Amino acid sequence: MSTAIVTGQPVPGSSLEGDLRALGFDVRLAPDPADAAAALAGVPGDQRVAVVDAGFVGHVHALRLGLTDPRFSASAIPGAVTAQAAARPALERAAKETGITPDALAHGIEADGTDVHRPELGELVAAVPADPQARGEVRRAVDAVDDEAIRLRTAVKARDGFFTTYCISPYSRYIARWCARRGLTPNQVTTASLLTALIAAGCAATGTRPGFVAAGVLLLFSFVLDCTDGQLARYSLQYSTLGAWLDATFDRAKEYAYYAGLALGAANATGDDVWALALGAMVLQTCRHVVDFSFNEANHDATANTSPTAALSDKLDSVGWTVWVRRMIVLPIGERWALIALFTALTTPRITFYVLLVGCALAACYTTAGRVLRSLTRRARRTDRAAEALADLADSGPLAETVARIGRSAAAPVVAALGGVAVVTVSALTDFGSAWPAVAAAVYCVTSGLAVARPLKGALDWLVPPIFRASEYLTILVLAARADVNGALPAAFGLVAAVAYHHYDTVYRIRGGTGAPPRWLVRTIGGHEGRTLVVAVLAALLTATDFTVALTACAVFVALVVLAESIRFWVASARRGAPAVHDEGEPA
Repeated sequence: MSTAIVTGQPVPGSSLEGDLRALGFDVRLAPDPADAAAALAGVPGDQRVAVVDAGFVGHVHALRLGLTDPRFSASAIPGAVTAQAAARPALERAAKETGITPDALAHGIEADGTDVHRPELGELVAAVPADPQARGEVRRAVDAVDDEAIRLRTAVKARDGFFTTYCISPYSRYIARWCARRGLTPNQVTTASLLTALIAAGCAATGTRPGFVAAGVLLLFSFVLDCTDGQLARYSLQYSTLGAWLDATFDRAKEYAYYAGLALGAANATGDDVWALALGAMVLQTCRHVVDFSFNEANHDATANTSPTAALSDKLDSVGWTVWVRRMIVLPIGERWALIALFTALTTPRITFYVLLVGCALAACYTTAGRVLRSLTRRARRTDRAAEALADLADSGPLAETVARIGRSAAAPVVAALGGVAVVTVSALTDFGSAWPAVAAAVYCVTSGLAVARPLKGALDWLVPPIFRASEYLTILVLAARADVNGALPAAFGLVAAVAYHHYDTVYRIRGGTGAPPRWLVRTIGGHEGRTLVVAVLAALLTATDFTVALTACAVFVALVVLAESIRFWVASARRGAPAVHDEGEPA
């Protein structure tokens, strides 16, 4: 339970007490300072407390934004301030020094060194009028603005793709409001979206035309729910660490499960084996995301972080139509899922994958080229925090760590790329069972260690993690394809999916400010170079059939270890009250 202390003499006719109760607060009236001090002292230190001036006039949604957002330890709007458990000591010290008036408390909390979030209210009104005449004017200003319409409009993400903005959000926001009024949570909607996508994958796996049509329709409905959960979180301010993780993780699970469903459907319909295409689509999409993550982490807090390319991009943003064209070129999740759904319903899985691969490849070239140009033309100085994040994203295991301690590298992306190209090319050009891929994988272990031998602060060092991802995933794909037996590529699909989950989980932990997964986990599953070497050695020593069994065993092992640790970590974070977050999601 949250407590709101209303200070000062009550104003006749004011709806403030009812508004606060509607927002979930236990309201305590404190007409004089002594009452306010006693009320504050009586609120347990582990609970949220708000202090509101009895003369406050404003929209209910202004109070909601200022007093109930779980992401911030302290927040304030004119006439009201709130503090969660983490900021309660600062609030109490401020109360002793400044007295218990909301605006003075907010300044006192800031002076104590605690950040106070002040939400952008826009057209919303929040004020403490000085006299009855001013109160009447403010009241008329409140009546002139429909705060529910603003609340509904701002539930939609500010920056989104064309398809999502014009084909989904105009009605999904109303679904979000419907859910909020019935007490549904964002996590429940997220789970419904996942179940819908899994049913869609099952329909695609039937291999029938009605199944493909149903799969396309259900995939689009799953995306509607995927938009709804975020809009519900923004509409009702139900942000949580666990919710952000579920939303981001389930997006990947839905898309990749659907790829598997299409591959099974192709096999069931005509015996067409498209597992290599399904795995290729997963590899390409995951590498695209790693490029996004690495670039953003490298430049998150860089200084002198400007470039002519970035300036040109900002200039283009001022021209309306170019904004939408550029957002569509990168094939964000809305456009991508719409494309997959349409081609699933109207064509075959093979054609669907061809179109998806071509579209994602063009998008990857466009975004990566732009980021390379920005990196080469800017004179950014990257911080130790950025270098640490890139090292965590690299996912180096014991072998690379050993080489890094004794080696030295001056061109990390080049060295990483040379090793990756070597192992993938040798695996593709030699017969299955040859020892040469294992030799190339050993060389890859050495180059991987050299690439991370120094802090990743160079202009293009953010390319190292995506190069590692592409090298590992493509090696597994190529060796499974060279095995040329039933089950090898599906087993490789499972292994890459398990490893990709680990890499996404690493990103979400870094973004949440909790740091990368523990080193014991990375060492247990071998690091990217260790897994690449193990798969290459298995391909050299085992028959094609036994290699398939080994890949399956590796996939199960990695999945069990990674999922167990990930679920333990995120559930424990939620239980111990980790700061609530809301990930706006990846545009791609």
